[in-house]
Amino acid sequence: MKDNSISFVPFPTIQTERLTLRRLEMKDASNVYFLRTDAQVNKYIKRPLTADLEAAKEFINKINKGIDDTETIYWPITISEQDEMIGAISLWHFSEDKKIAEVGYDLKPKFQGRGYMSEALRAVINYGFEKLYFDVITAYTHKDNRPSIKLLSNHGFSLNEGEVDSDNENNIIFELKKKP
Repeated sequence: MKDNSISFVPFPTIQTERLTLRRLEMKDASNVYFLRTDAQVNKYIKRPLTADLEAAKEFINKINKGIDDTETIYWPITISEQDEMIGAISLWHFSEDKKIAEVGYDLKPKFQGRGYMSEALRAVINYGFEKLYFDVITAYTHKDNRPSIKLLSNHGFSLNEGEVDSDNENNIIFELKKKP
């Protein structure tokens, strides 16, 4: 069912100091495939690996349908002057009342440790609170994924010790509440 209270038309491209977060395109298939099969990227993520390039294209179609149906918003992360996808960040699992969303992200290993994900996360948090009017953004991460935990903590997320991920007992859940 399509929700008319939020819309991703036109698609919300986000520009930061160094990055462009844009709509996912078929030209991104090989990078989607990499992000969904690379052992280092997927070390802490419990999801089936993408089988091949065709499956990556099917994923792109699924994501774009979810965007069109306002069920998710997903941005490839690109370095502005290059336009090649180096990672991705999304808001999804919207609550029924559209007040809570989950953020998810991944980044190619060779681009980690340079502040790119921090820059993208800051922009997506702002978008979620200022444009979509979310009250809370949650994040699920593996209890041993120190870089992800540090990223979330650095952006004001706090551990929600009362929440449990029923799909993955190794995940811990963080949340960030909109400042009044």
